[in-house]
Amino acid sequence: MSKSKLKHVNRMLTDEERARHAEIIAAALKDIPPKRAGRKPSPPGIPTKIRQAREARGLTWYALAKAAGIPNQATIRDIEQGKDVKFSNLQAVADALGLELELVERVA
Repeated sequence: MSKSKLKHVNRMLTDEERARHAEIIAAALKDIPPKRAGRKPSPPGIPTKIRQAREARGLTWYALAKAAGIPNQATIRDIEQGKDVKFSNLQAVADALGLELELVERVA
């Protein structure tokens, strides 16, 4: 018996098939919603802004760390959790996200 490789053929879905798939996915998500990761919400201020900007761009911690030139994705996690990080890392992340850090005087 000869062993022949099966050829995978991709074809474009029709509009009806796309709509049906969307209905199936929506029904599945309604029946069994995805679990949220056990992450705590970011503290208000810079951590929240960084996380929102990262998620809006669809970046993972790893992708943002790579874009910012930071060797460790844990640094991104630490920033989003409000932990102490080097200012240079925070600045690099802000630059990668197109954000600007600025100091303002406190209102007494």
